[in-house]
Amino acid sequence: MEKSKVLIIGGTGYLGRRLVKASLALGHETYILHRPEIGINIDKVEMLVSFKMQGAHLVPGSFKDLNSLVEAVKLVDVVICAISGVHVRSHQILLQLKLVEAIKEAGNVKRFLPSEFGMDPRKLMDTAMDPGKVTLDEKMVVRKAIEETGIPFTYVSANCFAGYFLGGLCQFGKILPSRDAVIIHGDGNKKAIYNNEDDIATYTIKTIDDPRTLNKTIYISPPKNILSQREVVQIWEKLIGKELQKITLSKEDFLVSMKGTYDLEKL
Repeated sequence: MEKSKVLIIGGTGYLGRRLVKASLALGHETYILHRPEIGINIDKVEMLVSFKMQGAHLVPGSFKDLNSLVEAVKLVDVVICAISGVHVRSHQILLQLKLVEAIKEAGNVKRFLPSEFGMDPRKLMDTAMDPGKVTLDEKMVVRKAIEETGIPFTYVSANCFAGYFLGGLCQFGKILPSRDAVIIHGDGNKKAIYNNEDDIATYTIKTIDDPRTLNKTIYISPPKNILSQREVVQIWEKLIGKELQKITLSKEDFLVSMKGTYDLEKL
């Protein structure tokens, strides 16, 4: 079976660069949207040049120019968006809605994978709390636009990026493990799913030509990757041969901290 041609939006980002590598490794003709917005970011320019040398095609396009997006989309069968929403979430939503508009106008895309890759918003809408609920609401806005437009889709739910969570022992805002103390959220026994980002990218690319994944949500959840925070801490303690001091953060205090008014240094 002939492999789909793939356009990756956000190909120099944290997950995007991994998607490009996976797409090339799996033999897809791979296109990367080269946006002028990256300016003179040398690291990103060098990355794009490296991908080009590996066989990727760089396609100029800007979210400020709908026609350029449409022309880029017309080159491929599959569009994958990996634009990060870490810094300006609402801006990411607007860009994705613009991309939906371009895909609709182009009329040739066989599959669109929007920038999700986290938790499935449909499963959490009834129990989510602010401020996290805002992110889920915005994901549903994009999903609604995709489905109302009739664009074929696949949603990828990979839950937690291992690189973001495991290094800091599942503490928000930390990426390196402590050898002294750890803040335990609640009782620390709630399970979460942690996936390697390279694996997420590979599984994502493998879905795009699979008819079973059309208009479906794919859940990446290997059983051995499902761990509680206390289990993660125990693994680290075994590695360093030392037990950490454990400081408990209640649900109420955690919600206050998310609003930026709780000082963890006072614990």
